[in-house]
Amino acid sequence: MTTLDWIVLACTLLLIILYGVFRSRGSKDLEGYFLSNRSMPWYVILLSIMGTQASAVTFLAAPGQAYTDGMRFVQYYFGLPLAAIVICISFAPVFSRLKVYTAYEYLENRFDAKTRTFTSLLFLLQRGLSTGISIFAPSLILSVIFGWNIYLTNLVMGGLLIIYTVTGGAKAVAYTQQLQFLIIMLALFLAGYYIVHKLPAGMGFTDAITIGGKLGKLNIITTGFEKGSFDWGDRYNIFSGIIGGFFLALSYFGTDQSQVGRYLTAKNLKESRTGLLMNGIVKVPMQFGILLLGVLVFAFYQFHKAPAFFNDYELNRLENSVHKDRLARLQETLHHIDEKKAVLLGQYRQNSGNDAYFDEMSHLQDSMMVVRNDIKQLVKENGGSDNDTNYIFLKFVIDYLPQGLVGLIIAVIFLASWGSIAAAVNSLASSTVIDIHKKYFTKARLGDYTYSQIYTIVWSLFCIGVAMFVSNWTSSLIEVVNILGSLFYGTILGVFLVAFYARHVKGNAVFVAAVITEIVIILLFILNEYGKISLGFLWLNMIGALLVYLLALVLQATIYRRHPGS
Repeated sequence: MTTLDWIVLACTLLLIILYGVFRSRGSKDLEGYFLSNRSMPWYVILLSIMGTQASAVTFLAAPGQAYTDGMRFVQYYFGLPLAAIVICISFAPVFSRLKVYTAYEYLENRFDAKTRTFTSLLFLLQRGLSTGISIFAPSLILSVIFGWNIYLTNLVMGGLLIIYTVTGGAKAVAYTQQLQFLIIMLALFLAGYYIVHKLPAGMGFTDAITIGGKLGKLNIITTGFEKGSFDWGDRYNIFSGIIGGFFLALSYFGTDQSQVGRYLTAKNLKESRTGLLMNGIVKVPMQFGILLLGVLVFAFYQFHKAPAFFNDYELNRLENSVHKDRLARLQETLHHIDEKKAVLLGQYRQNSGNDAYFDEMSHLQDSMMVVRNDIKQLVKENGGSDNDTNYIFLKFVIDYLPQGLVGLIIAVIFLASWGSIAAAVNSLASSTVIDIHKKYFTKARLGDYTYSQIYTIVWSLFCIGVAMFVSNWTSSLIEVVNILGSLFYGTILGVFLVAFYARHVKGNAVFVAAVITEIVIILLFILNEYGKISLGFLWLNMIGALLVYLLALVLQATIYRRHPGS
């Protein structure tokens, strides 16, 4: 990066830290630290919710996801608007009326202490691991791109945000997320503008979309049906998105304390509902826009030579390995395909309405993908990570965007990380204090506010520790985070569904049902990973939620029928 990029990066990060410390004044008690004294308006709730879910993984990996797999990932969010309506009807009023600090407090009132503790522990486990990935993901990519030490980058990525998170709690998180989100949207808009601006003379946004669509990247709606039968292993289609995505969104926004804690800070139920509903409306088009950046980058690389492999670190290792001769031959093949494609693209204006023309272009693109897959196999044989999806957008940014904007994009990676991590750490601390510490360590000597800060620091260090020990992923990072959540969200949601919609079911039945279900979900995931079954991860959310609900009904009607209080 240039000196100007470093100045932009440093000033942006410093602005956020100072702003968070400034806005957090007065948060010196438990309700102020975790819930901002329940004083937030709906628009702060909205930006805080969106800032929490839109981590650096979203902005780094989503464009790369669209570049490689098209825009069908957007279907993952199709269940969110419906989930937002259900949460506003069933979840938010209960949490608001009871004035709870965490979602899991309600479960003890409804069931018993062990059900509350088990559900809280599931949340703490999955959110702690996910937050570690949220630190690790951008740190890994930045360290590879810039040659930074991965451990130092983890410490910087996770360490600086502790300043305002520990100091100000939820209030600092909410207000900094508001500013962070606006900066992020500005940076992504500028990136999209420059992608189109750098297309050949006479080419514009419409041309880029046409090329992306003709080459299969605008696959926004897919059915999952192949050769007359439904593919349950297909991760993203209209059915898994609406059904599985509904259950995932219902659990994430309705039972995950990192999200529930955002709208618990609202000044009243109306503000809470408005923020939730607006998120349900805005999130899908926002994610559509982020994925569209990937399609624009794809169109850009039709006119510019794309890297043989977007992870420069792995490519350099390969060039200095025993596989260098095979790599050179593959790169030469790519060069010949690029030459043919350049000739073809030079005739774009005369043939933009000719299907046969795009068929030939698609054939060249398929040939290029075959060669790229061979290079990926070489990377794997050389002991490296063969997935370069997470590096595509950032590689373009560094190679082609102007000075200053590169620094702003890097700042966006930090800001997006901080926004999601700070909210997650705050929720981890609140659940630990409210659901574990105050319940089982009542003789503690220090005050609640002090313990809140201590647990915030402890969880921050835990998440940084997770980031230090995880290794390279073989999947897109945005998929890894969502897969991890799907291992737990269904079970947690099932407990709440029983609480809301099966009033006769008691604590023992739902507790046993939840434990059995979590074991089943993990077994299904393992079987899928080893190829014994084919099941997209989004379906785990639906299976988990419904299995808890049905098992609880059966157990209450049979084993626990004669024990009214159980």
